[in-house]
Amino acid sequence: MSVRVNGVAVAGEDWPTPQLAAVHELLRQRAVALGLLEEGAPTEAVERAIERTLAEEVRVPEPEEAECRRYYEQNAQRYRSGDLVHARHILFQITPGSPVAAVRALAEAMLAELRMKPDLFAERARAKSNCPSGAQGGVLGQLQRGETVPEFERALFEDETVGVLPKLVNTRHGFHIVAVDRRIPGEQLPFEAVRERVAAELRQRSEARALGQYVRVLAGQAEVEGVELDAAASPLVQ
Repeated sequence: MSVRVNGVAVAGEDWPTPQLAAVHELLRQRAVALGLLEEGAPTEAVERAIERTLAEEVRVPEPEEAECRRYYEQNAQRYRSGDLVHARHILFQITPGSPVAAVRALAEAMLAELRMKPDLFAERARAKSNCPSGAQGGVLGQLQRGETVPEFERALFEDETVGVLPKLVNTRHGFHIVAVDRRIPGEQLPFEAVRERVAAELRQRSEARALGQYVRVLAGQAEVEGVELDAAASPLVQ
């Protein structure tokens, strides 16, 4: 079934998932309704109008001191100085139009193989990885916090696992099979030293929740065919 938003057909093949395509169309239509965009505008104008729409309509509260301290205490292992890992990875890249389910299935199959036969990691990386590191067997070298995208960083540092990690790591780039070869522990940083970093992370989490709620409200007020967006009819509540 084709995806349609308020009667407008959506070109889902241009997006990683039909859900993302539908959300983008919802936001485009909202920008038009607010008078921030004209129908038929070029892509760059659409993206600018969507950014402005979100900036004007999605309120993200600033985290309070007590909330920041509580989050720090619950996630203290994330705020350490000098933690290092030696890691390798195999990237299955996702681009607009990629068959996501098929790519994931291939990555899962290779992960299962490498959990059983980790000695094949370098060979598989050279043959299959979509990252330039594949030419070196997937070697990323020595990494510290802040050097990779947040999703990848969490997978590297959230526990003490050494070897091929048991689950795929999903980032904006695609699916990764990750091997941690060595861990060098650092020291715990005090809250005062990372207060701004904690606040930024909480702000990012709040923004993601607010954006999700905003999209659900738009979906609840729209006629969306061909995809499920978990619509909500209630107004946006922060």
